Amino acid sequence: MTLRPQSDAKHNRMLGLRTKHHLSENHADDGNAEGRHAKKPRLSDEGSEYGSDLPGDEVYEEIETAQPGRTNLQDKVRPTGLEIALPLVQTDQDAIDHYESSQAAKDQEEAPDGTLHRLNSRKWVPGKSSIYVDAFNMALETVLDEEEHLFSEAERVLFKNWNELSYEAQFLYVRLFLRKTSAWHRTKSLRYYNDIGDLEGPIKELQEKRILPPHTTPTSSFPDALDMQEDQNLEREFCFADSSDLIITLDEATTLLKLDELKALAKEAKIQGKNKAELARGLRKASKQQVGIKAVLRRSDTDASRTSVSTAVEDSETDENGNGSRRQSPDIDSNRDTHFLRKILDETGPCIRLSLAPLLLFERVHLVFYRSSEWTEKSLTTMILARIAKRNFPEYFVSRSASIFESRDLLLEFEAALRAQHKVDNILEMNGKPTEEGLQTVIEIHNSVLPRWRELVAHEQSKESQGTYQSGEGAYLRRLSPAWVYTRIIHKAALHVLHKLKRHQEQHDIVTELLDQRLFHHARRGAWYQRKALIEEHYLAAIHASDGRVDDILKRKWKRIALQTCEEGIEDPMVHLIYHHDLQKRITKLEKACRIPKREQHDFSHVRLAAPVEVYVEGVRIEQDVDDVSSRRNSGDLKQSLKSTKTIWLDPLEENGECSVEAMCLSHYRSQGWKGYHSEGRISRTLFAYLFFDVMFLYVPNVFQTPFQTCPLDLHTDAFYPTRMSEINHRLVQIENGMAPSIIKEVWDANSEKQTCVVGLDWAYELEDLLEISQLFSGYALATICKVFCQEYGTRGGGMPDLFLWHVEKKEIKFSEVKSENDRLSDTQRLWIDVLTGAGVKVELCHAVAKKT
Repeated sequence: MTLRPQSDAKHNRMLGLRTKHHLSENHADDGNAEGRHAKKPRLSDEGSEYGSDLPGDEVYEEIETAQPGRTNLQDKVRPTGLEIALPLVQTDQDAIDHYESSQAAKDQEEAPDGTLHRLNSRKWVPGKSSIYVDAFNMALETVLDEEEHLFSEAERVLFKNWNELSYEAQFLYVRLFLRKTSAWHRTKSLRYYNDIGDLEGPIKELQEKRILPPHTTPTSSFPDALDMQEDQNLEREFCFADSSDLIITLDEATTLLKLDELKALAKEAKIQGKNKAELARGLRKASKQQVGIKAVLRRSDTDASRTSVSTAVEDSETDENGNGSRRQSPDIDSNRDTHFLRKILDETGPCIRLSLAPLLLFERVHLVFYRSSEWTEKSLTTMILARIAKRNFPEYFVSRSASIFESRDLLLEFEAALRAQHKVDNILEMNGKPTEEGLQTVIEIHNSVLPRWRELVAHEQSKESQGTYQSGEGAYLRRLSPAWVYTRIIHKAALHVLHKLKRHQEQHDIVTELLDQRLFHHARRGAWYQRKALIEEHYLAAIHASDGRVDDILKRKWKRIALQTCEEGIEDPMVHLIYHHDLQKRITKLEKACRIPKREQHDFSHVRLAAPVEVYVEGVRIEQDVDDVSSRRNSGDLKQSLKSTKTIWLDPLEENGECSVEAMCLSHYRSQGWKGYHSEGRISRTLFAYLFFDVMFLYVPNVFQTPFQTCPLDLHTDAFYPTRMSEINHRLVQIENGMAPSIIKEVWDANSEKQTCVVGLDWAYELEDLLEISQLFSGYALATICKVFCQEYGTRGGGMPDLFLWHVEKKEIKFSEVKSENDRLSDTQRLWIDVLTGAGVKVELCHAVAKKT
């Protein structure tokens, strides 16, 4: 379950219509448009539906700037592990305002001030306290109370300086911290009138120079590619925020302008361009031209504007109004950059940006607090809002270890590794096709971290052998090790870059090393076996040919080795089921190529994946109104409207009421005696939550950080399965032996009255239906589905077929994926169809055909 704002999705246009439906179709007759059929946002590995703005923020100007060292861990926004584990709560501005204003009047005259008091009493006073500041300080206080040893003396002094800031200064810093932290912000565009009376005071307080005690920059044995940049370390003198006096280059200044402002400046300089990038490029080019500069400057400058900007920050002065002005440069006529820079700063006015070193330090605090490599702008508030919400949660032991990071150096290395990983991701995934220079950069990072990775793997293996970890906690704690991040970097370099560069022997050696260790990234083992077998089958024979000639004997030798690799992959208990199909196909192919006798070949007929049975359902489709289409065509929005609108059909079993294509097909199945839900995986996740309720909330250190989680923090990671492998396999055997109905009944009896919040569990499904389904389900099939969820709950939440069907008389379970015209199966849907058919469950691909419109 993800914490995302709920809104009417485009594919739920029919939710507001009152249409009669059979009870098994799971429709409410009370007209509630937010019924059980509303699709819930899915957790995606690619991002989230969070917007860039904070709830309730006024319209503001975000100004990007290129600043060395500002690699922001929030660039790829997605829910954190802690957010995912919390229940779905309102996080919009109305919810925040409601809780901040609750009993605020009473709090002004009574009770001591303090973060914990306000959090526990739910009392905030506008202008004196805020949920954002309290959440920020709660994270800081928690980390310093439990893991102060991870921070140096200078950093602890900086935290003391932070606590001495006024509330308004802290509020402004936190709100800027929750925006794009690498951006300049125009002070005149910051609008926090309710919490800050006069912005000049807090801004001046944040930009004030402060002194730290003498300290030395920490030395470390990081890999060369991970050396911390010099500007990321604290100096003797620091400030919490930078002023616009630091903007001294034209490249940096042009990013401060909006498009219309940049166009106006470009028009004055007679520069052509269609977009911001072209205009900025033209402006930089024009600033380097030396011909006619004096004439251009004299035409544009007035006597009052000849006070210009010097390229040296030391020459800056402050006028009587407190605004930054700069001394006149003696060679102004020879420096056109200075002219443009002055024009830009006159337009924007004073700007503010969070200073890099304190910013990175606070990011490190949140990394330690959330036990996650990522956190979003909602991470600070979701835990408090979940705490306030009146919900019932499962009973479990809360455990927050203070020894996750063994030392400060290991924390710094973990942070530096994350930034190196971010750099690799930027090159390979976020900026189009990688360049040769980019690929070489990835290889350099890979070569730099590889020796350190081997050292850390050996260290972790020794800890595992000595029994350092208890109750399987190592599987989760290792995710917070630099070796975990290094493994991902090495995986990407080996499987993508080395292959592209045709360095196949080196690629084979690296993949072999990845497979030899069994501690990091279990979910990728299937991909590693596949790649290793592919290299052995196609490339290594030519590489190992002694005289450059590849004969059939050598080819057959390496194909037999590839065959053995595939067999090892099938036998490896850590290889996920989704990889078995490809490994089985490669085994069959290699056995034929190696001329292995038929009696000695593997027989996978019992798990052969069948294609879904295709069926066609005819119905009456409703076309859009002609006038509506015409109006959309005139507005230029026709194509997008038709593309995003779900088709509307008539339901023959419900007096031809309008419905979605899934509901129309469900009525077709109902007419044949089937019961069913249009659930899209919700019924499967509900069954999983019932069957693995006690396994999910089994005590594992560090995975329950708060008393109000709906799941352990490692459920959406590949550490969940190996940590509880014994318990999970025992439960899978029980399910195969037909014990599912009794397990469901036991959980229902213990928790249905309290409606306990558990991820994926929908209490609206009737117990009678659940017991009927669990009895009709093949034990092997139900266990297979549950095992996939155990191994990949986070990435396999989507893609399940639309309709879940069962027939009591036939004693049969069936899934059906509904497709209307011009609709095709996605990759995730094909994977689930493969898993379901491989488990012996019938899956139909139901094509909706319009016999009439």
